[in-house]
Amino acid sequence: MTIRLRETIKELPRFVNGFFIALENNTTILTRVNYASDLKVFFDFLYAEVPYYSGKDAADLKETDLAAITVDDLYLFMDYLSLYAPDPESGRYIENHERGKARKIACLRSFFKYFYKKSILDKNVCQLLDTPKLHEKPIIRLEPEEMTALLDVVEHGEGLSDKQKQYHKRTVVRDMAIIVLFLTTGIRVSELISLNIRDIDFRNRSFVVTRKGGNRVMLYFDEETEAALEKYLDERKVAGTYSLTSPLFLSMQDKRITVRAVENMVKKYASIAAPLKKISPHKLRSTFGTMLYGETGDIYLVADVLGHKDVNTTRKHYAAMSEDNRRRASKAIKLRK
Repeated sequence: MTIRLRETIKELPRFVNGFFIALENNTTILTRVNYASDLKVFFDFLYAEVPYYSGKDAADLKETDLAAITVDDLYLFMDYLSLYAPDPESGRYIENHERGKARKIACLRSFFKYFYKKSILDKNVCQLLDTPKLHEKPIIRLEPEEMTALLDVVEHGEGLSDKQKQYHKRTVVRDMAIIVLFLTTGIRVSELISLNIRDIDFRNRSFVVTRKGGNRVMLYFDEETEAALEKYLDERKVAGTYSLTSPLFLSMQDKRITVRAVENMVKKYASIAAPLKKISPHKLRSTFGTMLYGETGDIYLVADVLGHKDVNTTRKHYAAMSEDNRRRASKAIKLRK
């Protein structure tokens, strides 16, 4: 991940380095990788679409050139994000919907704010830009019977193709440990892939994760998760890939597993267990949040465990459950039986 970040930054103007150094203490490596990719899209847009930057490239630009960017340029960039070709010769186009646009605008807000605070810019034009309106999506999560079906598919491989079953034999223990960890802790996929073996404390059934913003917190797991992790690590010891400093979860090439690999793995199993739902690692996180809220009714506890900075974020996601609780409450009292 670090190498990918460095390679992307090399394609950006040199003055951008200071921005990423400033981000190190309060962001995860995945956030910085995403910011670098988003800024690459932005500067490619400037070179191609804004007359002031026409014919220039990263080596030509200085910090002071940012002052030439207007709010109209930023709105044009938002329109550009709807459909653009990063490489016109390939004929491949990329679409960004409202959430993709919102993430890139959030990156630009941080970027312009940094140079405004450094007094490189005498005004922050990004403050004048309206954030794309985000429409609420219904929460997709697994029902209890679907969760059981998912675990069964992972454990036994039923429904997989013959080719998938060949790989399944080699990854079943790892895959089960990952799925169980998602469902019992609500961990983010970015947090999961960043774990190292030394982050796991079996004595206290806990592990340390780096949250969004760079905060390191302790999360706890149950006996079922402990058993799944121990079984996987025993397999690693036999394979000779176990060391305290190595990644907790490895790919089949014995490298740190990637976000994309985990997403594909979850999709593979979930498409069999719950074929009518598009289940991702984040949906497993939602499943955990739903179960925890259903068991405790404590929205503040759910927010804390999930790592939401604002409890209103949690409340918004699980408001439907509150309505279900109130509906059940209305039927709980019978005056005449």
